[in-house]
Amino acid sequence: MTVSMNEGRMTSGARQVARMNIAGGGQVVVRDGYLFVGHMSPPEGTSIIDVRDPASPKVVVKIAPPDHYSHTHKVRVAGDLMITNVERHRRHFYRKGEMLERGMADLAKKLGRAPSDAELAEAVGVAASDLADLREGHARGYGDGGFRVWNIADPASPKLLSYVRTGGIGVHRFDMDENYAYISTEMDGFIGNILVIYDLADPTNPREVSRWWIPGQNLAAGEKPDWKGQRHRLHHALRVGDKMWAACWYAGGYVIDISDITKPKTLGSYNYHPPFPEPTHTLMPLPEPIAGRQIALMVDEEHDHVPGQPHGFIWIMDARDPANLKPISTFQVSEMDSPYARAGGRFGAHQFQEKQIGSLIYAAWFAGGLRVIDIADPEKPKEIAFYVPEPFPGHKAPQSNDVDVDERGLVYLLDRDHGLEIIEMI
Repeated sequence: MTVSMNEGRMTSGARQVARMNIAGGGQVVVRDGYLFVGHMSPPEGTSIIDVRDPASPKVVVKIAPPDHYSHTHKVRVAGDLMITNVERHRRHFYRKGEMLERGMADLAKKLGRAPSDAELAEAVGVAASDLADLREGHARGYGDGGFRVWNIADPASPKLLSYVRTGGIGVHRFDMDENYAYISTEMDGFIGNILVIYDLADPTNPREVSRWWIPGQNLAAGEKPDWKGQRHRLHHALRVGDKMWAACWYAGGYVIDISDITKPKTLGSYNYHPPFPEPTHTLMPLPEPIAGRQIALMVDEEHDHVPGQPHGFIWIMDARDPANLKPISTFQVSEMDSPYARAGGRFGAHQFQEKQIGSLIYAAWFAGGLRVIDIADPEKPKEIAFYVPEPFPGHKAPQSNDVDVDERGLVYLLDRDHGLEIIEMI
């Protein structure tokens, strides 16, 4: 494999077509010559980009979040519909507000006096300078989480059809088709995200048809989780045929029967936590067999990496029996394979493109950039190309967050912090 370095880029088998100076994002989707990008932080929300001339991409419209306390970092399209999520911005920080009252009481009991702000901040895990913001956010609360449905018959002029409010911190990643939305969201009475399926027959008024959750999440029904906090929760579920393939963070992957969409039923699950330390981000079956075998892909998100533990990586699974998934092999990237592996930020895996392209996997690998993996032999995944972008000024390392591929074979690699690369294979 020939490797080249050019202006900070490290590539093999791939080259840059264009580079966009846009705000960082959480998801990129390409369809019919347009890119749909969900941005990480307000005031940026959703961008629609004309890439019919991929060497000269143009932003045709920007949609702001509904308020500056929310972000809309995920987006999907189906037919003339687009859905964008609404989730509490800086959710992990503001979640610590729930610890304030208990932290005050515990410290007062321990110290025999009211704790100082510095002591309280240390107890809840924030900087003392951020304590006022945390208190304000906790007092303010949050009730705007959910999703918005748009008509994109004209991608340059999206029209809002509905805004569905869900619960808790709102909606994270999700799936959709022209008939249903498969939403990962917090809901009142539950701990952590669950699956809520909405009928889109009338997109101006999406109608909830069913819910699915991991046993232990339904606190309102008296269930008691045997895990800490939100560790077991739905990240998102993908529909293939009459099944949902659900990635459930530290609970691993689940396969759900929705042949009766009003009554989702768990078929089976596969969990490898522990010993593997990174949470399950995506589980997806391949519609077409590889080497005569039914394959599913599973990717872990590099989240809170601990030195000495494995980085996030991709699992290749035997999916002949969806109720009994089994690992065939894994694909991992060495820190030696990126000049930015230890420059700052995350290094390991995050996501792959959610469509089958022969036996190829296109994966976003944070500081490892784009990795293109051939699984023609599922037992021996082989990297055939890679593209590690140069970070934009002010950033120490790329943080490749999401990837999609169009019908021309062009690859769209979105950075979590800043920028988007359009890449072609050579």
